[in-house]
Amino acid sequence: MATPARELLIRAVPGVPMVAAGDELAAIVADALDAADMRLAPGDVLVIAQKVVSKAEGRLVRLAEVTPSAEAEKLAVEVDKDPRLVELILRETDEVSRTRPGALIVRDKRGLMLANAGIDQSNVDHAGGEVALLLPIDPDASARAIAEGVAAHTGIAPAVVIVDSLGRAWRMGTVGTAIGVHGLPGLLDLRGQADLHGRALQTSELGFADEVAAAGSLLMGQAAEGCPVVLIRGMAPMAERGTARDLVRPAHMDLFR
Repeated sequence: MATPARELLIRAVPGVPMVAAGDELAAIVADALDAADMRLAPGDVLVIAQKVVSKAEGRLVRLAEVTPSAEAEKLAVEVDKDPRLVELILRETDEVSRTRPGALIVRDKRGLMLANAGIDQSNVDHAGGEVALLLPIDPDASARAIAEGVAAHTGIAPAVVIVDSLGRAWRMGTVGTAIGVHGLPGLLDLRGQADLHGRALQTSELGFADEVAAAGSLLMGQAAEGCPVVLIRGMAPMAERGTARDLVRPAHMDLFR
């Protein structure tokens, strides 16, 4: 008997409005799903762009209100960036890893190794003066809160992955990466499972939530697409649950620092 075809439905949720500080993001997502007649089903996953999460949580900072430290002033010259922006980066950072003109690579307070502590100035309104958008303080907690809020509005508890576009060591370009996870595995340990020939897998650990995030990111886009929420349906049920923290490589195993 032939193996049944495997497939996933990946669909952008239309009609999500601009999000501002204090907005109830779960209600906004539930309303957009309802307006599009997209009824959630058990096992569904919502992939949500970091920017709308950060905006709802009030993580927007006006640069005019930032006073750079002496350390930020010195580093700003080295990396050719606004000292106020460098100050915000340092506030969000546990360790500066690499610097060069135009680039400041850090390990941020969430454990992520990324450029500029994930602070971004794109797709935010600068009409009242320059602003910068910081990552959520605790993206795993944000994902959990959104999932619980959507469940309260719809009666179905989805898994939620918060996605941001991050670079990777030795590879050009950014890829959608999970920075917040609730309701599905972050890291999926496949060691001990048999391959096609019955041999037990020895080292296979799958960045499962990152793959889900990248799939959603394909529909979100990076510019003016305006698609911050994506529904994924059809993944096999999994008992494992995890967080995005599970995907952070421990320092003693990090060969790229």
